Amino acid sequence: MIYLDYAAHTPVDNSVLENFFDVSKEYIANPNSSHKLGHKAALKMEESTKEIGELLGVKENEIIYTSGATESNNLGIKGIAGAYKRYGKHIITTYLEHSSVTGAITYLKNQGYEVDFVNILENGQVDLDHLKELIREDTILVSICYVDSEIGLRQPIEQIGELLKDYSHCYFHVDGTQAVGKIPITLDNIDLLTFAPHKFFGMNGSGVLIKKENILLEPIIHGGISTTPFRSGTPVLPMTVAAKKALSMAFLKLDDNLHYVEKLNKKLRTELEKYPNVRINSTKYSIPHILNISFIGISSSTFVKFLEENDIFVSTKSACCAPNTPSRPVYALTKNRKLSLESLRISLSHKTTYEEIDTFLKVFDQCMKLAI
Repeated sequence: MIYLDYAAHTPVDNSVLENFFDVSKEYIANPNSSHKLGHKAALKMEESTKEIGELLGVKENEIIYTSGATESNNLGIKGIAGAYKRYGKHIITTYLEHSSVTGAITYLKNQGYEVDFVNILENGQVDLDHLKELIREDTILVSICYVDSEIGLRQPIEQIGELLKDYSHCYFHVDGTQAVGKIPITLDNIDLLTFAPHKFFGMNGSGVLIKKENILLEPIIHGGISTTPFRSGTPVLPMTVAAKKALSMAFLKLDDNLHYVEKLNKKLRTELEKYPNVRINSTKYSIPHILNISFIGISSSTFVKFLEENDIFVSTKSACCAPNTPSRPVYALTKNRKLSLESLRISLSHKTTYEEIDTFLKVFDQCMKLAI
């Protein structure tokens, strides 16, 4: 079996799973309980949160735990909109965003908020000049992903954040789900950052929202005490410890892993570029973990099916997108509906081997000969 869909989900690392299991057995009480066992769990929760904060360079009270990146994005976006609507109802975003971002913003649009989309340049990065033109006095939120989930385009987050610093009531939300644990990141000019450990060999079912301490959010879940007033629910200690473990492992060999994946990507791209009916959509600004291609005159679903028959697993789009619909990021980049309908996402990790890439390319070539 060859798994090349790491952008959708990564298999949990054994040591992360062991951490989750051990903590689940040892700490049986609710961290909010007032008795000794609850206090013991609370101390472990505080210890893990402190370590996560040190890894990310943020304060403990800036960390909010959620059920996943989807909830984190919804809380960040809707929370800002609700807390600061007295200053305006204008939001800026892009067509590169994950459905959990576009869905939350569409919800707000239906509630009377105004939404503008910043243009994407041919290289895949946002048009900073256009962004400047779109910002208004009543703009309260700009939401732009660190790296998009389909083409892997990395955005100039530091420059965008620097640009927004002049607007005191405009907050910068960044979906970092495809960036954290894969590439070096900085949170210096970011107000809110979201991510999920299951994207870097952590547990599925947990997410994180980093919120700078001076920022307010209107909660979207009500009732019950948690580690923060902004998100209700019983603190899930084993998930927090597992998230800390996955994050520390990812950061430990971040540079080495990144360099290795870059070499895999180069090999893959070099071979796929030889096919005249294959267009490489990923640009020089795409992270190496994602290589997105489109077929010219060939069905991408045919390729996915053939690869699966050979025990190779890739995807056409983000796993959260509706089937048989164009890829929004590919269309935003190429302005070509046919290419956006026939895209294929190959996503790699440091656990991908050269042998797997060789096998993939061999099977890909067989499929290409059958298709043309």
